[in-house]
This record gives sequence, structure tokens and C-alpha cells, in this order.
Amino acid sequence: MRHRPRSLHTAAILVCAGLGACNTVDRLAQVGAQPNLSAIEDPTAQAGYKPVRLPMPDVQPVSYAPNSLWRTGSRAFFKDQRAARIGDLVTVKVNVTDKANLNNETKRSRSNAEGFGLPNAAGLEKNAAVLAAGITPDKLLTTTSNSSSDGAGSVQRAETVTTNVAAIVTQVLPNGNLVVEGKQEIRINFEVRELIVAGVVRPEDIESDNTIDSAKIAQARIAYGGRGQITDVQQPRYGQQIVDILLPF
Repeated sequence: MRHRPRSLHTAAILVCAGLGACNTVDRLAQVGAQPNLSAIEDPTAQAGYKPVRLPMPDVQPVSYAPNSLWRTGSRAFFKDQRAARIGDLVTVKVNVTDKANLNNETKRSRSNAEGFGLPNAAGLEKNAAVLAAGITPDKLLTTTSNSSSDGAGSVQRAETVTTNVAAIVTQVLPNGNLVVEGKQEIRINFEVRELIVAGVVRPEDIESDNTIDSAKIAQARIAYGGRGQITDVQQPRYGQQIVDILLPF
């Protein structure tokens, strides 16, 4: 039983070495040739596939008015199909331009002086021990203090994010406003870029092409970042982060 962890470790190393060797052989076989495109396959047959579950509106019965081409509950007649119900899509035009330039400086200075003495202390001021110690009765206690502080701080920030992301209506509020949320992921090599948009919009602010500007989203939550090898290198290690939090100076 003691040798089992070592055997498992050895097996893992052999598997990784085999996979690395296979990858190397495949890359050597493609020298001087164009990269092959992946075959078109059924996405639902892939390993790890999970059906998408999103909020959907309640099913409405279809009915037609007599002698009318208009269907009751139809969303459009002239193709003006803007987001209005749960499950509908709306394109958010993210246009964030944030600039800040702050410069603060604070100075403070204070000086205090206190004196205390006993010119007559029941004759003790003429005591030989007091005189031998060189104590001056009228200057038994003298305190002085000085303090000063000088603080300066500056902030310079300039950020710009411009992109489009499709969001889905997840809730219709009682006043008719729509709660939307969208997420977009783009993978380039070993780095994934993420864009998240969420907030509350008015149906009146949605343009005829079913788009809305991010500046018109209330309680907007916009996050743009990434994860992958580059992001890992740019971040300090977990141990360093813990040390930065615990050290008081």
C-alpha cells in the first residue's frame, strides 16, 4: 500500500509523456503543410455537452380576430422586433470612456509647550538633597511637543472600452423596464477575454435596430477582463498576495 502513490505518480508521468510525444509527432507531420480544419460535427454529441437553459416567457395561446390578418399577441407587423419579453435578445453598444486627474496635498503643523513649577514647597525647595540634585523648584516639570505631517496624492486614469455584446432579457419589472444580462468570451491561443454586461433598461431607449447604448443602462455592471497564461503571469502569486494582506507595514 505504501508503493501505490508512487506507482500512480509514475503512471501519470508516463501518460503525460505519451501525450506530449503524440503532440510532437503530429506537429512534425504538419511541417510545410496548411493547418487542417476541424470536421463539422454534431455539437450535442460532444463530450461535456450541456443543453442551454435560459429564462423564457410564458406560452401565449395563438388566436386570430375575425376578418383580420393581425394575429393577437404578435410582436411585429413591419419587422420592428425590439426586445420586450423574457428571453428576447438586445445588442448593447458598450462605449466606456473614463478619465480622471486628481491631485491632492495636505500639510499640518503644531507646536506645544507646557511648564510647571513649585517655587515654595513647604520649605523643601531649600532641602540639601534637592539642591544637590540640581532641581530648580520653579521648573519642576517642563514639556514640549512638535508634530507635523505632509501628505500628497495624485490619480491619473484613462480607460476606453468600445465593443458590442448581445444581452438577454432575464426579467420584466412591474413598471415595464427590462433587466438584461449578457456575457461574451473570446479565446485567442491560451488567453480568454471576458465581457459581462448587466443592468436595467427602458424599452423606449432601445433603438429601432434593437440596440441600446451602455450609457442608458441603469445600475450598469460592465466587466472587461481575461484569464489565461498571460493574466496568470501578470498577477502576483497567492503567497505574495497573502503576505501583502497580513503584513501591517
